[in-house]
Amino acid sequence: MERAEKFHAKTLKGLEPLLAEELLSLGAERTEVVNRGVTFYGGRALLYRINLGSRLALRVLLPVLNFQATDSHALYRQVKRFDWSRYLDNRMTFSIDPVVHSPYFSNSQFVAQKVKDAIADRFRELTSLRPSVNREDPDLLINVHISGKWVTVSLDSSGGSLHRRGYRSGHFEAPLNEVLAAGMVMISGWDGSTPFLDPMCGSGTLAIEAALMAGGIPPGIFRKQFGFENWKDFDRELMEHVAHGLSAEKEVNVPIVARDKDPAALQVARQQVKHLDLEHVISLEQGDFLDAKGDEGLTLIMNPPYGERLKHEDLDSLYGGIGSTLKHKFPGSSAWILSSSKKALGRVGLKPASKRILFNGVLECTYVNYLTFKGNWKDFKAGNQEE
Repeated sequence: MERAEKFHAKTLKGLEPLLAEELLSLGAERTEVVNRGVTFYGGRALLYRINLGSRLALRVLLPVLNFQATDSHALYRQVKRFDWSRYLDNRMTFSIDPVVHSPYFSNSQFVAQKVKDAIADRFRELTSLRPSVNREDPDLLINVHISGKWVTVSLDSSGGSLHRRGYRSGHFEAPLNEVLAAGMVMISGWDGSTPFLDPMCGSGTLAIEAALMAGGIPPGIFRKQFGFENWKDFDRELMEHVAHGLSAEKEVNVPIVARDKDPAALQVARQQVKHLDLEHVISLEQGDFLDAKGDEGLTLIMNPPYGERLKHEDLDSLYGGIGSTLKHKFPGSSAWILSSSKKALGRVGLKPASKRILFNGVLECTYVNYLTFKGNWKDFKAGNQEE
């Protein structure tokens, strides 16, 4: 029986409970939600499966060293005494990824330098040689997390953030993080049974993540490589077995539409959809949402401008128009809007069915659900209570 190991999956703030559920569905034995992450247990097959199949994890770490340190000498000493030959040799390259929240260590790059020196010095003293540092594409990416006086050193099995699915092409200003987009679709409850519309799609990330989800396509299969493929104990046959078990693609039988009024944005979206061979699943349309013809019974998810590049009066007009369009042209639908502007959201003019806090980069955003209906609110509410 494969020995269970402790792993840590990082995610965006606000998505931790969803990630815990996803990890359990992928085979994790038990989970513990922490800030911006989830600790879980399992074997190497699970590690491979989560890197390939998780839509919500940013990185999957394997902790190898835990200790306390309140100064650079203790940090250096503890890292140097560890047997790094289990994971690294003189022919390999490595890099340090520091995350520091501590009154004892104020400079994360200084921490990275001390850890790098400790590893290099250990190899030099034992073998007269040392592995090289490669910050761009290392064989082994080592994560160092310091919280207060507690230091955790981990191997980054992902080898870089998993939000980089591998389908980005071209350039588009302020693209939506793929993990955030997947989380937004999951929170909406959309399961591929109703038509999906992103009416302000930008580079198309929400529609793409929805299509991958509905089609049962693992997001990690587009990545060229994972960090664990350079580990000394990497089992390629096991990884191929895991990948084969994840490939349960399904036919998507409902429309998934990505629409935007900006032709440049649509061109980027079109390139990405083509790269993923999803042209038969996602329809790309040019048009202004406020001029939409409308439809019934849709799931709409949108990430409109928040105000960083719009004047306040333009923002008020935009959100007011969004609310009016939803109310009059999309009855019987579930609409979700992500925005960091509470004032602008107030201009939508519809009664929220639910709200939750998510983070788009450093911006704290409110993710709001509006249920549209025919007739008046009193009749709609009475009908829902009867159900």
